[in-house]
Amino acid sequence: MPPKQPFELPAFYLPWPARLNPHVEQARVHSREWARGMGMLEGSGIWDTADLDAHDYALLCAYTHPECSADVLSLVTDWYVWVFFFDDHFVEAFKRDRDRAGAKAYLDRLPAFMPVDTAGPGADTPEPRNPVEAGLADLWARTVPAMSAGWRRRFARSTVNLLDESLWELANIDEGRVANPVEYVEMRRKVGGAPWSAGLVEYAAAAEVPDRAAGSRPLLVLRDTFADAVHLRNDLFSYQREVEAEGELSNGVLVLETFLGCGTQEAADTVNDLLTSRMQQFEHTALTELPAYAAAEGLTPVECARVAAYAKGLQAWQSGGHEWHLRSSRYMNGRAAAGPRSLPYAPAGPGTADVSLRGLLAAAGARRSRSYAHVPHRRVGPSLVPELRMPYRLRLSRHLDAARPRTLAWARRMGILEPQPGVPGSHVWDARRLRGFDLPLCAAGLHPDADEEELDLASQWLAWGTYGDDYYPAVFGRTRDLAGARASNDRLKQCMPLDDAAAPAPVNALERGLADLWRRTAGPMTPEQRTEFRVAVDVMLDAWLWELSNLAQNRVPDPVDYIEMRRAAFGSDMTKYLCRLRRGSGVPPELYDSGPVRALENSAVDYACLLNDLFSYQKEIEYDGDLHNGVLVVQNFFGIGYPEAVRIVHDLTTGRMRQFEHLLETGLPVLFEDLGASRETREAVEGYVRDLQNWMAGILNWHRHVRRYGAAELAEDAGGPGLPGGPPAGLGTAAARPAAWAGS
Repeated sequence: MPPKQPFELPAFYLPWPARLNPHVEQARVHSREWARGMGMLEGSGIWDTADLDAHDYALLCAYTHPECSADVLSLVTDWYVWVFFFDDHFVEAFKRDRDRAGAKAYLDRLPAFMPVDTAGPGADTPEPRNPVEAGLADLWARTVPAMSAGWRRRFARSTVNLLDESLWELANIDEGRVANPVEYVEMRRKVGGAPWSAGLVEYAAAAEVPDRAAGSRPLLVLRDTFADAVHLRNDLFSYQREVEAEGELSNGVLVLETFLGCGTQEAADTVNDLLTSRMQQFEHTALTELPAYAAAEGLTPVECARVAAYAKGLQAWQSGGHEWHLRSSRYMNGRAAAGPRSLPYAPAGPGTADVSLRGLLAAAGARRSRSYAHVPHRRVGPSLVPELRMPYRLRLSRHLDAARPRTLAWARRMGILEPQPGVPGSHVWDARRLRGFDLPLCAAGLHPDADEEELDLASQWLAWGTYGDDYYPAVFGRTRDLAGARASNDRLKQCMPLDDAAAPAPVNALERGLADLWRRTAGPMTPEQRTEFRVAVDVMLDAWLWELSNLAQNRVPDPVDYIEMRRAAFGSDMTKYLCRLRRGSGVPPELYDSGPVRALENSAVDYACLLNDLFSYQKEIEYDGDLHNGVLVVQNFFGIGYPEAVRIVHDLTTGRMRQFEHLLETGLPVLFEDLGASRETREAVEGYVRDLQNWMAGILNWHRHVRRYGAAELAEDAGGPGLPGGPPAGLGTAAARPAAWAGS
């Protein structure tokens, strides 16, 4: 008798019907013989032929790649046989015994079987020692001749991520630790393999993404929303096997059970809500952002056709993957498969017989419409700010008092405190307002060891970033002038030349301030450093456009998209890069690029962003008419009230801080050991970690003491610059929202 199901599968949002490739039987026969030839069946200790037949990966690939040829389908099926065999082999060989050292040695060999610079069977690779290595070598040689060097690099990286992040899962099992939701989504993308699947969509659909577009926001969002939806769906179907049978802790249902403190059914329903939100973000990006990007970047008709085919291929994968989960013996689907199904992609099982197309669309439409139904300037009352965890001591630069008047004088010289000629709504600051912001206080906490010149520069970057973040909604948001904002961004980027070429003459305070800061900051850099720093500033500028686009649509962002874009609007890449420069060359690039260090950075940034959302809620929602606030995003997603949303955001803030502490205690020591880091390297990384600690402590201190967020202060500042009050209230007039680094 099968074990009792831990929850009922929810009604899934899946607007694209599944289709079946007619070459499925040929792929079954081929993959069976291929797996036997690679040593994956009888004698492997992992599978026998009956296991492979029951899993039916050919059916998975026939559903997820419905239009490709028989030969392509067979090759893609072989890739999926390989990746599932790897997963099961890794569980048996290393997870059950918690053998991390053996797992690392095993994983370290696999990239050698994917030589990026050599395409074809003649590549120089090691002699395979096991079925996983043999299968990877064979598949790589058969696949890469048809693809470009850019695709090979991207696919090899996603494969390495898929393999290496298995160590993260192993560590969490070993410690009995369940990840927080943000950490889980980030890591699941790597270890779950959906970005890897997206690479195979490019191959199977003859839809290779242009290399110049692969790193753009629309293409990355398509990939990441696809990945998140695939993984969350899998978590629902695989909970019983992974959590109850295998003791697995990397499952989204378990993550939300633990974080929300709720029952399994409620957690499963919430996972499904997040899955729906991610799929609707996919649709939003494909239909609104992607066409605009293609036009702005001048993609050729052939490139546009490939990108469209790629998006279509990802859609087919979603619906086909769902259909396969309903049929595969790997998953909890008995009740779902047995129930009546009026549509090929409708939910099935007990309690779903009355689910009609109308009901499905109504439920999905209600969630989508709620994102556009926010009423700006609602009265919400004083911000609720619970006690925030801060284990690190605040330190302030001794040059703080001197930096305050110099920052004010710099802003006056740049013209920041005056209206811009001929630009309505541009007088967002005056001297009184800037003094009240006290941005040097924030800079003094971020850089407690700075000398006078360094603190002045940091304070003035904060002033410029804050001014720009306020200027854009006041000037461009009020009139929904996205074209004007894009033109402004183009000019600002020209103020940051990478060589000795002269920048255009500044025409306003924003350009004048950036040109001055760029000259003083980037001048001493090497060409490589200057390029990297320019990219970091560009990321922040582009995030301002994302915020304006949401304001123009009155669209509350999807939770995952909000967290990730909030980091960009916060200027975290710019902040991190300046911190890294202070560390010189003591930290090798591979350490900065490692999973633990990136996780440390993201934890610190999310902590700061979310604490800002708690402090600034009344200011942003009631006075500014903004909708980029984590508390509001949580309210919208869960359909709950303000106090309940505050509790969840506070818990997430605490979770991000605890993750930071956990990584310091366990992640960094293991990373140092794995890379054989020298004492000097360890000390340099530890110095960078102290920078991040100072950053969090300094931002929290600034929020506690700045004249900005109290209810009485907000009421007093309800006028405009130079008047007894503050900026004009109204949609798009969010003047003096916190800065690029200090937050809103």
